Amino acid sequence: MSLDQSYWEKRYQEGSTGWDTGGPTKPLTSYIDQLADKEIRILIPGAGNAYEAEYLFNKGFKHVYIIDLAKQPLDNFKNRVPDFPENQLIREDFFNHEGSYDLILEQTFFCAIDPSLRASYVRKTKSLLNPSGKLVGVLWSIPMNEGQPPYGGSIAEYQKLFHTQFKIYSLSPCYNSIKPRMGNEVFIHIEN
Repeated sequence: MSLDQSYWEKRYQEGSTGWDTGGPTKPLTSYIDQLADKEIRILIPGAGNAYEAEYLFNKGFKHVYIIDLAKQPLDNFKNRVPDFPENQLIREDFFNHEGSYDLILEQTFFCAIDPSLRASYVRKTKSLLNPSGKLVGVLWSIPMNEGQPPYGGSIAEYQKLFHTQFKIYSLSPCYNSIKPRMGNEVFIHIEN
């Protein structure tokens, strides 16, 4: 199976988006609510409907960039948030993206890419973050799915993967997941 643009477009057109909660999730809003500097540059890769970007934008963060391979979720976002700057909606493959960010927010993207790309994800994330940059977000703590996303993993796997490039500040079960995800999410906070 190729997890390319047409695959993701089809999933959105069919409404086959079980990962979509219809709003920002508590682990990320709790973190966002602690951010004081509204001038930081934030990237949300594989943003989908980008509820976290909407939440950030509505709280006054103006340097939020969302990237997705599929057009449909970016259109959905623009319809919901018409004042969001067009040049901050990026339709591109994350692995081809160039830029410099203070924060990368992870919400369901890592679990949607082919597991063979995980080491590349770590390297790409490192290259996109400023020297004091952070990766913060949520990863799945479920058995590895075979054949299609979402792909799972474990805290031990994530520690092994990320510790070679980053300082790990938090990699632990989420205490504030939404009910359907309780016990299945890991909060990650790592820094350059």
